[in-house]
Amino acid sequence: MMKKKIISASKASLVLLLCQMLSALDVPLDLSQPPTITQQSPKDYIVDPRENIVIQCEAKGKPPPSFSWTRNGTHFDIDKDAQVTMKPNSGTLVINIMNGGKAEAYEGVYQCTARNERGAAISNNIVIRPSRSPLWTKEKLEPNQVREGDSLVLHCRPPVGLPPPIIFWMDNAFQRLPQSERVSQGLNGDLYFSNVQPEDTREDYICYARFNHTQTIQQKQPISVKVFSMDSLNDTIAANLSDTDIYGAKPVTERQPVLLTPTGSTSTKVELRGNVLLLECIAAGLPTPVIRWIKEGGELPANRTFFENFKKTLKIVDVSEADSGNYKCIARNTLGSAHHVISVTVKAAPYWITAPRNLVLSPGEDGTLICRANGNPKPDISWLANGVPIAIAPEDPSRKVDGDTIIFSQVQERSSAVYQCNASNEYGYLLANAFVNVLAEPPRILTAANKLYQVIADSPALLDCAYFGSPKPEIEWFKGVKGSILRGNEYVFHDNGTLEIPVAQKDSSGTYTCVARNELGKIQNEVQLEVKDPTMIIKQPEYKVIQRYGQVSFECIIKHDSTLLPTVIWLKDNGELPGDERFLVGKDNLTIMNVTDKDDGTYTCIVNTTLDSVSASAVLTVVARPNPPFDLELTGQLERSVELSWVPGDENNSPITNFVIEYEDGLHEPGVWHHQTEVPGTQTTVQLKLSPYVNYSFRVIAVNEIGRSQPSEPSEQYLTKSANPDENPPNVQGIGSEPDNLVITWESLTGFQSNGPGLQYKVSWRQKDVDDEWTSVIVANVSKYIVSGTPTFVPYEIKVQALNDLGYAPEPSEVIGHSGEDLPMVAPGNVQVHVINSTLAKVHWDTVPLKTVRGHLQGYKVYYWKVQSLSRRSKRHVEKKILTFRGNKTFGMLPGLEPYSSYKLNVRVVNGKGEGPASPDKVFKTPEGVPSSPSFLKITNPTLDSLTLEWGSPTHPNGVLTSYILKFQPINNTHELGPLVEIRIPANESSLILKNLNYSTRYKFYFNAQTSVGSGSQITEEAVTIMDEAMASRQVDIATQGWFIGLMCAVALLILILLIVCFIRRNKGGKYPVKEKEDAHADPEIQPMKEDDGTFGEYRLFSFVSSAPF
Repeated sequence: MMKKKIISASKASLVLLLCQMLSALDVPLDLSQPPTITQQSPKDYIVDPRENIVIQCEAKGKPPPSFSWTRNGTHFDIDKDAQVTMKPNSGTLVINIMNGGKAEAYEGVYQCTARNERGAAISNNIVIRPSRSPLWTKEKLEPNQVREGDSLVLHCRPPVGLPPPIIFWMDNAFQRLPQSERVSQGLNGDLYFSNVQPEDTREDYICYARFNHTQTIQQKQPISVKVFSMDSLNDTIAANLSDTDIYGAKPVTERQPVLLTPTGSTSTKVELRGNVLLLECIAAGLPTPVIRWIKEGGELPANRTFFENFKKTLKIVDVSEADSGNYKCIARNTLGSAHHVISVTVKAAPYWITAPRNLVLSPGEDGTLICRANGNPKPDISWLANGVPIAIAPEDPSRKVDGDTIIFSQVQERSSAVYQCNASNEYGYLLANAFVNVLAEPPRILTAANKLYQVIADSPALLDCAYFGSPKPEIEWFKGVKGSILRGNEYVFHDNGTLEIPVAQKDSSGTYTCVARNELGKIQNEVQLEVKDPTMIIKQPEYKVIQRYGQVSFECIIKHDSTLLPTVIWLKDNGELPGDERFLVGKDNLTIMNVTDKDDGTYTCIVNTTLDSVSASAVLTVVARPNPPFDLELTGQLERSVELSWVPGDENNSPITNFVIEYEDGLHEPGVWHHQTEVPGTQTTVQLKLSPYVNYSFRVIAVNEIGRSQPSEPSEQYLTKSANPDENPPNVQGIGSEPDNLVITWESLTGFQSNGPGLQYKVSWRQKDVDDEWTSVIVANVSKYIVSGTPTFVPYEIKVQALNDLGYAPEPSEVIGHSGEDLPMVAPGNVQVHVINSTLAKVHWDTVPLKTVRGHLQGYKVYYWKVQSLSRRSKRHVEKKILTFRGNKTFGMLPGLEPYSSYKLNVRVVNGKGEGPASPDKVFKTPEGVPSSPSFLKITNPTLDSLTLEWGSPTHPNGVLTSYILKFQPINNTHELGPLVEIRIPANESSLILKNLNYSTRYKFYFNAQTSVGSGSQITEEAVTIMDEAMASRQVDIATQGWFIGLMCAVALLILILLIVCFIRRNKGGKYPVKEKEDAHADPEIQPMKEDDGTFGEYRLFSFVSSAPF
């Protein structure tokens, strides 16, 4: 929000203009004029009797006036009283009290007269009264003994002072007595109790009267109040009566309201216009009544009505005749109501409608003085001339009195005088002086010459031309030195000579000339007007929400007229910024560091120049986690529920979204808090479900968008009664740990769940499907019981029931368990193997009878291992592998076998105890497969046209090798491949010499082995034949030449540069193939298999050393 104010020659000048219009006929002090009273003491003047009395009377006139006084209607000769002096060149009286004078001796009505040769002005009647602060009259105060619930009034009755004292009640420690709807002070100073309570008993109710004029405080004797409660009163009566007497005070009874003040059903009140109307109603009753006010037949005036003293006082400010009427106060409690009607009449002391104003006339002119006033009752108007009733004043043929108007015709210089208008009724009077001054004067311009006015564009410009002359001059305005007279709607010409330009623009700047003329002469004056660009805030501060301890900035970027120097100030809540180093004011911003809650508020940027002011405000809202709730209270305590209520803490500008209620069990887990429930943030009470035998304490945590509050203080503790357990232990299981036992386990109940002391468990079991009775045992607060001597792996029905000192929990549900398992007795039979390919086989078996499993069937395990490779014989480290097939399956797949090998396997059944005996070993063989790549390939002995190749046999021949396949092809300088040559080599060879090759040529070789199944993966290598011997000899000879050495260095440098360029290109993503890599051949016999059908079991590996021939 932004607010703009234009100052200087706009609104400030407008105020000046209004003042000038009111005083446009002020006569310059160098010209003859009758006296004018400029300062006087108030009509009702209460003075401090300890200080000198100063009665003011100041006046102006030409020649300077002389002063005289009357006291109580007769001349007051100050020369005859040594205690009274008059200030030089003044009519102000000083009565010396501090040097022996008595203020009471000068009490009375004083009036000042200021006189010169042109007339006499008089002051108001000034009533002088010394202030009084008398002591309290001594009185014997009896103690007030009151029954609880009754009403009581403690009377103050202060001494009558001048002015009346201010009343308040305090105790001996000078502490104000607390007041409320029940106990409050009336307008008369009395202390009213609508009903007394035992806590009202005290002996130091003291009424104080403060006399502000003399700065004194008077104290009444302390008043004692003793409140008797019904219980103590009954005890007192009982102690003083015999056993046979019937006694007893009535209990405190509720009563409907009764008005203590005012009394009766109606009353009247007269108030004067413009004063403050105070109406009061105080009622007794139990419960304490509540007061409400209405105006019969109308509404209470808006914006002027206030309620005070807990709505017992109705206050209406600046009352007028329209506020007359009947005002009703209604006192109400739960038993009924009482009311009182106050009839208000608003009277009025005289007030001005048109006060007479000074009149300046030239000889032969006409004029009028008008004196109009109103009041209730209507005031009488009377005129005086030079302080004398006009009826007995010297006659003046130029004047005529017509009620509230004096008409002047063809005045002459002798017509100058001061006239007084008096308007009075029973509630007061008004007195006004107005002179008639007859002068003949040529025009004067009172405004300074070449005065500079500066205004903001689009605002009013007011150019002053204060003048005087008699007869009254005519005023004209011109723009520029030789400009034409100003006319038209764009200008406003005021009677006091001021020229108003309602909306000044930049082109309104310039020189303006004011001309004043009458029949006695002519005068002119020039003034200057400059119109400036307005100051603007182009980037205003914006609304901010910030978390506590954060940092926030407000911007305030401005644009202004280049000739004006702006000043920027920041305010917080319309006051100065805190004097804190956390507030950093920059050129166009305000930054607040480490924000706290106190920084919350409205920040205003104000930009001031000499001509205008603009401002913009923004609100800073500081948010934080809420303050913790407080005043936790437990009500409605029942065995299984309680109501918890609390008072929310400050939400810190972020609404509370919910409350979290936690509890502590002081009996079983002291110091540990558990979550109980959550409720919405608008809720401050909750009904909580409780468990028996728990010593509860509760606490509440408030939550808003910022986070969680600290926990509240714990509530009072509440111990619930014991009861039978509500629930039985969960997770009951029966699993044997040995073949001849049954281990029954369960999850123990917590102390919170026990519902009472002496928690135990009744454990029951019987064999399933056998007509046995339940066997039961009661155990202490444990979580396991072992039943011995059971058959191996038989089902049992099991139940566990909780109990405590008060009884059993509800009947528990049954669960099925089994006694302990033993190892399976038999091995699977009819084991068959079907070889699918060289690396995969399928094994089948028959299931074993369930009775022989002697436990929970978990599945079957297949143990298999490689006995020997059929292609070679050697001792090797044997790895025994295990595959587990879950459930009651009868087959499984064996992957990852080695081709052309002999395997053995057996199958075993598995239960929870372990594995059963193995089936007889079953032997199977895998067929040949493709071999692995040769173990190595080396190329040696390069010559001009031959290369020697050596290789090693495959590590895994996977069958009988039939041959080797060699492929090779040349590679030219651009790394292009030449024609491919293929050679088949017998399997028993391990080297080969390739002849008839090209000299100085690079070759790439591809080499792999074959079985009857196919070719294995290949190995690659590259080699180069050497150059021609003659060419080599020539190169040796050239190499010894110096020029050749230089050439080779240059070539080497170029090659280095090329290598660097190639390296950079390669890093940027380019390809530079030097050697192609061949993809390894996948095993064609290995087929993809599903992993989730159980065909391939869990894989395990065992190792052992075998000496079987390979």
